[in-house]
Amino acid sequence: MTSRIGLSLLVVAAVAAVLPWSPAPACCPAPPSGKPVVNADQTVLIIWDAATKTQHFIRQASFKAEAEDFGFIVPSPSQPELEESGNAAFPYLRKLTEPEIRKVPRPTGMSCGCSSAPMANVAGKSAEVAVLAEKQVAGFDAVVLEAMAADALVGWLKDHGYAFSPEIEAWAKPYVEAGWKFTALKVAKPKDDQKQNAVAASALRMSFKTERPLFPYREPDPQKAAATLAARQRLLRIYFVGEHRYRGELTPDQPWSGTVAWSDKLSAEDRSKLLELLNLPATTGPEVWRLTEFEDQWPYLPAPGDVAFVLDTDQSSVKRQPIIQYVSLRVPMDATVYALGAAVVLPPVWRRLRRGRRQCPTTL
Repeated sequence: MTSRIGLSLLVVAAVAAVLPWSPAPACCPAPPSGKPVVNADQTVLIIWDAATKTQHFIRQASFKAEAEDFGFIVPSPSQPELEESGNAAFPYLRKLTEPEIRKVPRPTGMSCGCSSAPMANVAGKSAEVAVLAEKQVAGFDAVVLEAMAADALVGWLKDHGYAFSPEIEAWAKPYVEAGWKFTALKVAKPKDDQKQNAVAASALRMSFKTERPLFPYREPDPQKAAATLAARQRLLRIYFVGEHRYRGELTPDQPWSGTVAWSDKLSAEDRSKLLELLNLPATTGPEVWRLTEFEDQWPYLPAPGDVAFVLDTDQSSVKRQPIIQYVSLRVPMDATVYALGAAVVLPPVWRRLRRGRRQCPTTL
């Protein structure tokens, strides 16, 4: 487990529905039972800087939850920097990778078819859990933790209003043993939308050092929460930016189900625009960007590991199949149009015929 490079996004908490949510990182009471939360559709942008071994992980996600507010915890190989990112980058990425629309004549007979506080140093300690930083960012209360033992991390979650279970302790153990850091986040549903199960959060950027780029894929018992919330399917879309084309790996025995939908180099103008939309410096990542878009029908099943990205031996470009739009060649039905056409075409033809008659010799 210590050799696996992964980042697991885990929804682990449902905060008490009877209490008001506060943006301050204060202690909350333990949550009631029967308030499941599960990852839903996700769209992620990963920017990988191989030269500095730095990954920028920007997630625009939705969740399904019965609780009024909830939290989750993300482990990372090193302490992350947390910042709000621009939501506008995601529609721009969709535009870049959308299929070409080709209009062709229809064949004959075819029918129609929140404000940021400065990052703190060590904000507090318990016997086996150190709070490395606290921050309000992108609508989240964020706390970066370092745990000496998995049961100590679970104890901290319990004391601070997060759900806890033996499954979560087992999930956290390999990351604790590897010395990873944990970012605990809480997000609340809008107060005027408490009856809705869908929740959307602002785009959050986590930047951290890692030997290989990675994506959070492991979850404890996603089937149980999905069944409770009647969650049938979900789509994971990953936009991966690096100096070359990369591919995703799960384990040697089980390949990742994600497929490449689009891959090509981006222009300098697109690179600059995306960095502007993401609120990142112009020097972020490689000088030339290669964008690869992955699509994964992410099953609600236990995953054997996390997705790591490695240089692909195939560096060819990939585009979506073009969308064909058939257009009809309209024949004008107005008699005036035909009369004008005749006035233009017939006189020259008539003059040519008359000249031909004059030139023909008369035979007896």
